[in-house]
Amino acid sequence: MTVWLISYTARGRALGGRIADILRATGHSCRTFALPKFCGAGDEPLTQSASEWAGEGFRQADALVFVCASGIAVRAIAPQVRDKRTDPAVLVIDEGGTFVIPLLSGHLGGANALAEDLAAQLEATPVLTTATDVNGLFAVDVFAKANDLFIEDMTLAKAVSAALLAGENVGFRSDLPMSGPLPKGLTEGEADLGVYITTGDDVPFLRTLRLIPRRYTAGLGCRKGKSEAELEAFLMDNLDRCGVGLHELKALVSIDLKQDEPGLVALAEKLGLPFVTYSAEALKEVPGDFTASAFVKETTGVDSVCERAAVLASGGTLVVRKVAENGMTFALAKQEEAIRFE
Repeated sequence: MTVWLISYTARGRALGGRIADILRATGHSCRTFALPKFCGAGDEPLTQSASEWAGEGFRQADALVFVCASGIAVRAIAPQVRDKRTDPAVLVIDEGGTFVIPLLSGHLGGANALAEDLAAQLEATPVLTTATDVNGLFAVDVFAKANDLFIEDMTLAKAVSAALLAGENVGFRSDLPMSGPLPKGLTEGEADLGVYITTGDDVPFLRTLRLIPRRYTAGLGCRKGKSEAELEAFLMDNLDRCGVGLHELKALVSIDLKQDEPGLVALAEKLGLPFVTYSAEALKEVPGDFTASAFVKETTGVDSVCERAAVLASGGTLVVRKVAENGMTFALAKQEEAIRFE
């Protein structure tokens, strides 16, 4: 997770430094911002308004952490808030380090989980206000995020939470194997409203919330200068041939030589997918039988890019070998994994 952290006082900056150390030690990337007169080692001077800073953070970061009064944070993010599916996590921590408050994207954005992690490290109190958390109930959006599932209908997702909060049973079906007992409130029996993990079109309940497993990773390569439109048409054609829906994709992947390729970057952004790249050295280490190319090896330093990248990113197996067309390449890998209840 990429985290941006901002503070406004000397005491806030000191706490911000501790928080940044905690975040980095647990695998997060963290940029810290402070007023110029309070900047310490590694801090970036804040030379713009809080709202302008938040606007950039909403576009570039996975989470924003404000070490200040909650009112400052609310006013800063207000013009930026759009959709719980795309807004970053936003947290506020008082400069005394007493309370950690997730303000935005508690579930899908991971703000609640991050708040609990930071609170444990700071010996602070996490202040969670989402109803399912307060009542210890199944949260479909948290469940979907943890299991790489696409929520097809956010209105129905809200209806599921409302039903559980009202003490009603919600049906549950899955085309994938499951690990662990069903949470309280979910039933494999009859129900009018239910959750169905599937890639098909069946509706086993009167109102069926379908969660689509994101089990596929697409390896993409291209000649320099290929446009977003060309790449999108190529990708969609190949997905159609494979019978794989767009919402079943977890990421687009390639070699790091293509990390700034405009068409690939723009396509990933348009589709709302991560664009992950790997070095030639990392790709060489991927075990398996791949379609080798002397030209690709001479150009990139590794004999196969799209196939190796897809397998490495997915942690699974190659299901579609390299397809090459008009200077573009495609491969598909799939990870088989049971659905987990935690």
